[in-house]
Amino acid sequence: MSFKTHFRAMLGSTALVAASTLPGLAIELHILHFNDFHSRIEPINRFNSTCSASDEAEGKCYGGAARLFTLINQMRTAISAEGHPVLVLSAGDESQGSLYYTTYGGQAEAEMNLRIGLDAMAVGNHEFDNGPEGLLVFADQDEYPVVAANIDVSQNNLLAGRIVPWAILDAGNGLRVGIVGAVTEDTPEIASPGPTIAFSSAVDAVRAGVEAMHAEGVNTVIALTHVGYVGEQRIAAEVAGLTAVVGGHSHTYLSATDPRREGPYPTWVDNVDGSIVPVVQAGAYSRYLGHLVLDLDDDGNLIYASGDTIEINAEVQPDPAIAEWVAGMAGPIEATRSEIVGEAAAPIEGDRAVCRQMECAMGNLLADAMLARVAGQGITIAFQNGGGLRASIGDGTITMGEVLEVLPFQNTLATFELTGADIVTSLENGVSQLEEGAGRFAQVGGLQYTFDPAAPAGSRVSDVMVQREGAWVPIDPEATYGVVTNDFVRKGGDGFALFRDHAINAYDFGPDLADVVAEYLAEHSPYTPYTDGRITRR
Repeated sequence: MSFKTHFRAMLGSTALVAASTLPGLAIELHILHFNDFHSRIEPINRFNSTCSASDEAEGKCYGGAARLFTLINQMRTAISAEGHPVLVLSAGDESQGSLYYTTYGGQAEAEMNLRIGLDAMAVGNHEFDNGPEGLLVFADQDEYPVVAANIDVSQNNLLAGRIVPWAILDAGNGLRVGIVGAVTEDTPEIASPGPTIAFSSAVDAVRAGVEAMHAEGVNTVIALTHVGYVGEQRIAAEVAGLTAVVGGHSHTYLSATDPRREGPYPTWVDNVDGSIVPVVQAGAYSRYLGHLVLDLDDDGNLIYASGDTIEINAEVQPDPAIAEWVAGMAGPIEATRSEIVGEAAAPIEGDRAVCRQMECAMGNLLADAMLARVAGQGITIAFQNGGGLRASIGDGTITMGEVLEVLPFQNTLATFELTGADIVTSLENGVSQLEEGAGRFAQVGGLQYTFDPAAPAGSRVSDVMVQREGAWVPIDPEATYGVVTNDFVRKGGDGFALFRDHAINAYDFGPDLADVVAEYLAEHSPYTPYTDGRITRR
């Protein structure tokens, strides 16, 4: 739904009047929420990369801190004027994704939260990309709670006492709202929390938090989670006493009105206690703001839920003060961002919905660039995790800023040797969590494989082929092959444990992957993106 359409409907109170006729209705709680901001401090284009000045002038930009600030505060003011309580929530992964994070290490995103007036934030896995220090940037303030019930930080000297499992907020109008957090359980595999932080079951931890807050007389309890759409529906189904789940991690675009949606807003889930629990997400990268309306009875129990995601497009005017603040931070990074590295003959597809499910053009570019860089080292196979690709690139001029938005993690090139059998097992890992859109999906080079999503995990891969003397031949389980990947995957990230445990002659300290890709694009400019059938999805 567009900003103007949603805002006019809200001001006209069409939905509010209808809700007020519900029997037993005592209060309407409005939740404004966003998730997976990923450092999009500046507005984005349709590829989720930084929007150009020309696109901005043509009204083709979305989101960014200044527009997000405008929309949240306009809606909060209007809702409060109607006499309804409103909370603003972030479902995590504010970190990582642009040069603002690379330059400022999360300080820009943390400052944005304070300027917006955030009421609570869930821990996301990317908050650990810089180790515990990365999360400390957000937790080192007293204005709002940072929640995660399924992590134990008591043994970490930086975070102990700063992350809470749950919090009770005064929402206004005499309403107390419980917020219980959870982060994806595989965070140790996909980020860098370190050995002093322990992770446990999200379902069990959320259940314990709900029970604790019910014991304190709080009946309105929201799970603010970063576990993904599938996992959040599981929480909504298995944890009794929940009012709603506000989630993130899978970047799922839910909508009540848009036929392009990935699911309905809200998504209703049958709970073990006989109730029905609404689950919501709002896409990613600040392109959308979620607006969930919870109709509650006198005891704070849910009667009904409604709402929609709102596209933060050019109809939303950027707040001038926030825009000035953003411009002030941009100075130190402008030279790096504006450096031209090449040309693209067509858009290079790097969308997560594609690159975590099948062969994609950006995956081929990365794999080809890595193989080209180590061509003289006897390396013949490349692996790139789909989750490491964070944006697409449009056609025309390619800047270093765009490359860094695709590859924001500062990973280095890593080489090693591995048996054919372990390579096949690793491919199975890559397709083991397709249903969740996991980032472990393997984009490859020097390798062909087929997979069947309908087969059980662990037996989905077939027809693995490698090149020998210019021809494609079946991989030899007993042979040893040279492999290139990024250092995150080589060290076991995204479930590639065999890369860590069975690697021979591993070297993890090659050049930055973004530099490797930039140099490859320069050498092959204008670059023509392509897919060639190296990965077959049945």
